[in-house]
This record gives sequence, structure tokens and C-alpha cells, in this order.
Amino acid sequence: MGVKDSYKHKGMRRSLVRILREKGIVNEGVLEAIGTVPRHVFFDEIFDSHAYQDKAFPIAEGQTISQPYTVAFQSDLLDVKPGAKILEVGTGSGYQCCILLELGADVVTIEYKEKLSMLAKQMLGKMGYHAHFLVGDGSNGYPQLGPYDGIIVTAGAPIRAIDPLVKQLKVGGKLIIPVGDLKSQKMLRISKISEQQIVQEEFNNFAFVPLLGDNGWKN
Repeated sequence: MGVKDSYKHKGMRRSLVRILREKGIVNEGVLEAIGTVPRHVFFDEIFDSHAYQDKAFPIAEGQTISQPYTVAFQSDLLDVKPGAKILEVGTGSGYQCCILLELGADVVTIEYKEKLSMLAKQMLGKMGYHAHFLVGDGSNGYPQLGPYDGIIVTAGAPIRAIDPLVKQLKVGGKLIIPVGDLKSQKMLRISKISEQQIVQEEFNNFAFVPLLGDNGWKN
């Protein structure tokens, strides 16, 4: 790994994993991934102490690196199996992508903002992670590389974003998407049981940055 990862950082990650356990995350694979990925590399060094707090933090382009609990919660709902092809809508910092890669996924990640995609690709390369990076309108998904075993959306979406993404799932696949308005969203897990049967489950409320694009909130 071509980044600085000290004993202090590893200790801070262990503390973060304990906090996530206390908050109800029990998926050992997800907790191990959180305990492995050096989240501090996505922060300027002066903000090092914030890296393993369970909170979101501003990054470039008016976006945020998601709260670790949110990353863990979505990853748990997605139930990634090794070798699964996952579409991530909203690359952002690249942190969620790292967690998916640690879980053994083959990740296609699409980002609306070119600068963010470029920065994430560079950072993950330094860390030794490899994903398929795309720049474009993730609210449309990316059918060219589908179908997918799972799709995870890391921005708050209107309800119209669901249908085009579900169409890109394999039978047996899952879509994890926060749906609501610009202030608050409810986390949904949508499972594609067959081409005709879709099951939707509702979970906690979250607050994400808005999904931009044709099926998102217009930029």
C-alpha cells in the first residue's frame, strides 16, 4: 500500500469498528473492511483526527465523504458476495468503493463530477485498489457494463431514479438507494426476485448530498 498507515491510525480504526458494533452493525465482513481501509488518506493531514470519527466530512466539489456508519449500513444491506459485479452510483471520495473492493466485489463506479472521479482514481491507485472508473450521469445507471449483482447509490435520489436502475439488476440482485427529497431520504433495499417480481424494504432515514442527472435532481 503506497500510503502512510501508522499504528495510531490502525488503533483509531479499531475504535471506529467498536463504535459501529455498538450502533448495531454486526456484518463481520463489513466491519473487517472498515477496519482495513485507511480512511485518513482521504483527508488533508491537518484533519487527521477527524478521519475515524463516525461522521461525514466535506471533500472537494461541495461533496462529502460519507459517515462510516452510513457506509457500513449500505454495504451490509447490499450483502456483497466475492466476485459480485457492483455498480456504485456516486464515486465521491472513493471510500465506499474501497469497502466494496475489500468485500471482494468487481466494482464499476460512476461519478457526475469529473474532478472527483479523477481524484478518487488516483487515490485508489496509490492504495493498490482497482475499479472501473466512469464519468457520467449515474442516475441513468450504466447498462453498457450490466447487468449487475448489486447497485449502490451514494446520493439522495427522487423516486424516479429507481426504475432505470432496477432494470440493470440481474435476477437475484439488489439496489440500495436513499430516496426522498433534498433534505432527508429513507434507505431502500429493492430486491429483484424475478423479471416480474420486485420486493422493496424500507430502513432508517439518512441525509445525503443530492443525486444529480436526468433521473436525479437537475444540476
